[in-house]
Amino acid sequence: MLENWVVMPTCLPHVLRRCHTCASGRFRANGKFRVNANHKLLDAWLLVLCTACGETAKLTVLERMNVRSVRPELLDRMHDNDPGLAAELLQDPVVRRRNRIALDWADAWRLDTGGSDHLDREVIDVSVRFAARIPVRPVRLIAEGCGLPRAEVERLIDEGKAVSAVRLSGKLSGDFTFMLKR
Repeated sequence: MLENWVVMPTCLPHVLRRCHTCASGRFRANGKFRVNANHKLLDAWLLVLCTACGETAKLTVLERMNVRSVRPELLDRMHDNDPGLAAELLQDPVVRRRNRIALDWADAWRLDTGGSDHLDREVIDVSVRFAARIPVRPVRLIAEGCGLPRAEVERLIDEGKAVSAVRLSGKLSGDFTFMLKR
Protein backbone atom coordinates (compact mmCIF):
# COMPACT_ATOMS: atom_id res chain seq x y z
CA MET A 1 0.00 0.00 0.00
CA LEU A 2 1.35 3.42 -1.02
CA GLU A 3 1.81 5.93 1.79
CA ASN A 4 1.57 9.65 0.96
CA TRP A 5 3.79 12.10 2.80
CA VAL A 6 3.70 15.86 2.28
CA VAL A 7 6.44 18.39 3.02
CA MET A 8 4.53 21.55 3.91
CA PRO A 9 5.75 25.07 4.70
CA THR A 10 4.74 26.33 8.14
CA CYS A 11 5.87 29.92 7.65
CA LEU A 12 7.84 32.07 5.22
CA PRO A 13 11.55 31.17 5.02
CA HIS A 14 14.29 33.53 6.14
CA VAL A 15 15.94 35.55 3.39
CA LEU A 16 19.73 35.31 3.34
CA ARG A 17 21.17 38.68 2.38
CA ARG A 18 23.63 41.04 4.05
CA CYS A 19 22.13 43.93 6.03
CA HIS A 20 23.67 47.29 5.12
CA THR A 21 23.14 48.62 8.65
CA CYS A 22 24.40 45.89 10.96
CA ALA A 23 26.00 43.34 8.58
CA SER A 24 23.63 40.59 9.73
CA GLY A 25 22.82 38.02 7.07
CA ARG A 26 19.19 37.16 7.82
CA PHE A 27 15.92 38.89 7.01
CA ARG A 28 12.35 37.81 7.62
CA ALA A 29 9.53 38.51 5.22
CA ASN A 30 6.22 39.49 6.76
CA GLY A 31 4.22 39.65 3.52
CA LYS A 32 4.16 43.44 3.20
CA PHE A 33 4.55 45.11 -0.19
CA ARG A 34 5.30 48.63 -1.33
CA VAL A 35 3.94 49.80 -4.67
CA ASN A 36 5.01 53.10 -6.21
CA ALA A 37 3.56 54.69 -9.34
CA ASN A 38 5.37 57.29 -11.40
CA HIS A 39 2.98 58.42 -14.16
CA LYS A 40 2.18 55.18 -16.02
CA LEU A 41 5.11 53.19 -14.65
CA LEU A 42 4.97 50.94 -11.56
CA ASP A 43 7.63 49.75 -9.16
CA ALA A 44 6.81 47.11 -6.54
CA TRP A 45 8.90 45.67 -3.71
CA LEU A 46 8.51 42.95 -1.11
CA LEU A 47 9.60 44.36 2.24
CA VAL A 48 11.84 42.25 4.50
CA LEU A 49 13.08 43.07 8.00
CA CYS A 50 16.55 42.39 9.38
CA THR A 51 16.34 39.87 12.22
CA ALA A 52 19.10 41.65 14.16
CA CYS A 53 18.36 45.38 13.88
CA GLY A 54 14.90 45.56 12.30
CA GLU A 55 16.07 47.57 9.29
CA THR A 56 13.76 47.29 6.27
CA ALA A 57 15.11 46.16 2.92
CA LYS A 58 13.24 46.06 -0.37
CA LEU A 59 13.27 43.09 -2.74
CA THR A 60 12.37 44.22 -6.26
CA VAL A 61 9.30 42.51 -7.71
CA LEU A 62 8.38 44.90 -10.52
CA GLU A 63 10.64 47.55 -11.96
CA ARG A 64 9.41 50.33 -14.28
CA MET A 65 6.49 48.24 -15.59
CA ASN A 66 3.75 49.89 -17.61
CA VAL A 67 0.51 49.90 -15.58
CA ARG A 68 -1.41 48.20 -18.40
CA SER A 69 1.04 45.27 -18.52
CA VAL A 70 0.50 44.35 -14.84
CA ARG A 71 -2.39 41.97 -14.17
CA PRO A 72 -5.01 43.70 -12.00
CA GLU A 73 -5.34 40.69 -9.66
CA LEU A 74 -1.57 40.77 -9.02
CA LEU A 75 -1.76 44.46 -8.17
CA ASP A 76 -4.75 43.82 -5.87
CA ARG A 77 -2.84 41.07 -4.06
CA MET A 78 0.11 43.43 -3.53
CA HIS A 79 -2.16 46.20 -2.23
CA ASP A 80 -3.77 43.66 0.15
CA ASN A 81 -0.31 42.51 1.40
CA ASP A 82 -1.13 38.90 0.53
CA PRO A 83 1.27 36.54 2.40
CA GLY A 84 0.55 33.83 -0.19
CA LEU A 85 1.90 36.11 -2.91
CA ALA A 86 4.98 36.79 -0.78
CA ALA A 87 5.57 33.02 -0.51
CA GLU A 88 5.16 32.60 -4.28
CA LEU A 89 7.54 35.44 -5.06
CA LEU A 90 10.21 34.25 -2.62
CA GLN A 91 10.25 30.90 -4.40
CA ASP A 92 10.43 32.49 -7.85
CA PRO A 93 13.97 31.96 -9.21
CA VAL A 94 13.79 35.19 -11.26
CA VAL A 95 13.03 37.28 -8.14
CA ARG A 96 15.77 35.52 -6.15
CA ARG A 97 18.35 36.02 -8.90
CA ARG A 98 17.40 39.68 -9.48
CA ASN A 99 17.75 40.47 -5.77
CA ARG A 100 20.76 38.17 -5.17
CA ILE A 101 19.13 36.35 -2.26
CA ALA A 102 18.91 32.80 -0.99
CA LEU A 103 16.32 31.22 1.30
CA ASP A 104 16.84 29.46 4.62
CA TRP A 105 14.05 26.93 5.22
CA ALA A 106 15.29 25.84 8.68
CA ASP A 107 12.29 25.51 11.04
CA ALA A 108 9.93 26.71 8.27
CA TRP A 109 8.49 23.35 7.18
CA ARG A 110 7.00 20.15 8.56
CA LEU A 111 6.50 16.59 7.34
CA ASP A 112 2.92 15.32 7.33
CA THR A 113 2.98 11.49 7.25
CA GLY A 114 -0.73 10.97 7.85
CA GLY A 115 -0.23 8.98 11.05
CA SER A 116 2.08 6.36 12.49
CA ASP A 117 0.34 3.16 11.34
CA HIS A 118 3.17 2.48 8.84
CA LEU A 119 5.88 2.23 11.52
CA ASP A 120 5.29 -1.45 12.33
CA ARG A 121 5.21 -2.72 8.72
CA GLU A 122 8.12 -4.69 7.29
CA VAL A 123 7.98 -2.96 3.87
CA ILE A 124 6.62 0.51 3.17
CA ASP A 125 6.19 2.23 -0.18
CA VAL A 126 6.09 6.02 0.18
CA SER A 127 5.32 8.88 -2.19
CA VAL A 128 6.73 12.20 -0.96
CA ARG A 129 5.10 15.36 -2.32
CA PHE A 130 6.41 18.88 -1.80
CA ALA A 131 3.79 21.62 -1.30
CA ALA A 132 6.54 24.19 -1.96
CA ARG A 133 10.07 24.03 -3.38
CA ILE A 134 11.76 23.33 -0.05
CA PRO A 135 15.24 21.79 -0.37
CA VAL A 136 15.45 18.91 2.13
CA ARG A 137 17.65 15.86 2.38
CA PRO A 138 15.63 12.67 1.69
CA VAL A 139 17.60 10.93 4.44
CA ARG A 140 16.19 13.46 6.93
CA LEU A 141 12.64 12.95 5.65
CA ILE A 142 12.88 9.16 5.85
CA ALA A 143 14.41 9.34 9.34
CA GLU A 144 11.74 11.75 10.59
CA GLY A 145 8.85 9.92 8.92
CA CYS A 146 9.89 6.46 10.12
CA GLY A 147 11.21 7.45 13.54
CA LEU A 148 14.73 6.26 12.79
CA PRO A 149 18.12 7.90 13.36
CA ARG A 150 19.74 9.30 10.21
CA ALA A 151 22.71 6.95 10.54
CA GLU A 152 20.29 3.99 10.45
CA VAL A 153 18.62 5.35 7.29
CA GLU A 154 22.03 5.83 5.64
CA ARG A 155 22.94 2.23 6.56
CA LEU A 156 19.65 0.99 5.01
CA ILE A 157 20.43 2.93 1.82
CA ASP A 158 23.94 1.45 1.66
CA GLU A 159 22.54 -2.09 2.14
CA GLY A 160 19.94 -1.54 -0.61
CA LYS A 161 16.98 -1.73 1.77
CA ALA A 162 15.93 1.86 1.03
CA VAL A 163 15.62 2.33 -2.73
CA SER A 164 14.33 5.09 -4.98
CA ALA A 165 14.47 6.18 -8.61
CA VAL A 166 16.16 9.39 -7.42
CA ARG A 167 19.43 9.71 -5.53
CA LEU A 168 18.68 9.74 -1.79
CA SER A 169 21.89 11.58 -0.87
CA GLY A 170 22.03 15.33 -1.31
CA LYS A 171 19.00 17.63 -1.29
CA LEU A 172 15.73 17.40 -3.20
CA SER A 173 12.89 19.89 -3.61
CA GLY A 174 10.72 17.86 -5.97
CA ASP A 175 8.37 14.92 -5.52
CA PHE A 176 9.84 11.42 -5.29
CA THR A 177 8.98 7.89 -4.15
CA PHE A 178 10.97 5.33 -2.20
CA MET A 179 10.58 1.86 -0.74
CA LEU A 180 11.96 0.88 2.65
CA LYS A 181 12.51 -2.74 3.78
CA ARG A 182 13.44 -3.39 7.38
